[in-house]
Amino acid sequence: MNEEKIISVISKGKWMMEILKSVKSLKLPDWWICAGFVRSKVWDTLHDFSERTPIPDIDVIYFEPNNIDGLEEKKLEEKLKSLIPYIPWSVKNEARMHIKSNMSPYSSSVDAISKFPETATALGVKLDEKDNVILIAPCGISDIVNLEVKPTPFFTETKERVEIYEGRISKKNWKSTWSKLKVNHINSSY
Repeated sequence: MNEEKIISVISKGKWMMEILKSVKSLKLPDWWICAGFVRSKVWDTLHDFSERTPIPDIDVIYFEPNNIDGLEEKKLEEKLKSLIPYIPWSVKNEARMHIKSNMSPYSSSVDAISKFPETATALGVKLDEKDNVILIAPCGISDIVNLEVKPTPFFTETKERVEIYEGRISKKNWKSTWSKLKVNHINSSY
């Protein structure tokens, strides 16, 4: 599987395209749907699943440094619920998420995605003006298409981040759903 195949699989998915078009209609700056929305589709495809694996939420991110009020995100979630009520929407302005995460500010949504915990989660998709799917993978697609779970470089830098990564691996237990995964643990020397 390569980037073109990932884009093709998403483009052919009626459910995924409906979600992408709904988010596009909000006209958010630097928006992406990321994480499990993309990851699960790729892993489902590579595992030859005939049905979509349920995901806990649809992660929508955008970057608007001029309005970092968390209430704005809730309003956007409500707008999306009015378009597709059965979707568990999660909307985050990455221009403020560094505060919540106690980190340096991000410069864009793609910068934020590059600092997600796992390379297989550090992916985003959106639609261009002609409704073509655009894929962003700041850490590349090698790990996701090779069914490997690894930390992004950012999550190997400190003991706290290593612990967050390891905690997520344990909590998410992805291997119980996608049996072909190879999960990499960090041998911490902190």
